Amino acid sequence: MNKFALRAAVACVLVPLACFSVSAQEKIIKFGHLNNPDHPVSMGVKRFAELVGAKSGGKLKVQEFPASQLGNPVPMPFAELYGALEAKAVDGQENPFAVILSNKFFEVQKFVSATNHVYAANIVLVSKKFWDKLTPAEQKIMNDAANETRGYQRTQSRAAAQKAVADLQAKGMQYNDMKPAEQARMRQIAKPVTDKFAATYDPAIVKLYNAELARIGK
Repeated sequence: MNKFALRAAVACVLVPLACFSVSAQEKIIKFGHLNNPDHPVSMGVKRFAELVGAKSGGKLKVQEFPASQLGNPVPMPFAELYGALEAKAVDGQENPFAVILSNKFFEVQKFVSATNHVYAANIVLVSKKFWDKLTPAEQKIMNDAANETRGYQRTQSRAAAQKAVADLQAKGMQYNDMKPAEQARMRQIAKPVTDKFAATYDPAIVKLYNAELARIGK
């Protein structure tokens, strides 16, 4: 049985790792994330950089470091995935539709399925040491830019996904829209795993999380 390569690009943590003072008037923020430059998350990072630059009058600059360039290597380099799929060294991969399209995985895969098994928030993390070096005005710029980018990135990501699905179908891929009953079956199969990891979190947080899932799922 072949190995199944999972690259959960939809679940990610965006980490601005450092801030270097270039001069008294300019600061550069390194914004690292694990996704590829063509991933919808990268759209949000670029928009965030534009907003920070505009709101600070160019005094705060954001440099993007995609694809784990600042660390955290993945078991299989993404550049090797196409060849692995073509050679059938792996049976499948998990990526947003736009990434599947831009990397031409439709040439080596026949099926694409909308499992909707995860919807992860992209969390912007900033160290206290870095944050405390910013002035109150700079902190406001960062907060405002992040809040504005949130809605923009979601809109762009959903639009890109819809277009990519249509393009993939036009290129011959068979699109499978998972039925609710099948999604429920998948959740049941995965339940021992989710229960195992949920047990490592604060029970109050787990309860709140499950209650919110139940609410929005109605």
